[in-house]
Amino acid sequence: MKYIIPSNTRIGHVHLKVADIERSLRFYRDILGFEIQQYYGDSAVFISAGGYHHHIGLNTWHSKNAGPAPVHAAGLYHVAILYQERKDLAVVLKRVIDAGYPITGAADHGVSEAIYLDDPDRNGIELYWDRPKELWPTDNEGNLQMVTEPLDMEALLQLAV
Repeated sequence: MKYIIPSNTRIGHVHLKVADIERSLRFYRDILGFEIQQYYGDSAVFISAGGYHHHIGLNTWHSKNAGPAPVHAAGLYHVAILYQERKDLAVVLKRVIDAGYPITGAADHGVSEAIYLDDPDRNGIELYWDRPKELWPTDNEGNLQMVTEPLDMEALLQLAV
């Protein structure tokens, strides 16, 4: 019998290898707004949204002062950070823009709206909001039909006021 993972299973956290903890915190804490839950010596820090033990671990265990991983190699493509409300995505987008932090892309995927950027170690980061499931695009048979269309960033930013 084929095993199917339980539908309520979630990805709990991700650990990222970084070169410099404080530089990474300037991005994750100061721009994106994550809160520090615990330092693990001087080689790791655990951060979260809302007091969870950690959504992201930043560590230098094998990467202190190292350069970024090669783009054309196997490894992490991006970490996706899901915002519960469209307005929350708008607020973080405005924070990124106000900080002068470079955005590498933006897309409307039909099921979601997404902003793409790289953290200071060039780990890909997706900031996104899911539309309600009943609005997801489907074909005539009801099969999901995700797309990659331009994102109306101006309309999104109007929610950030």
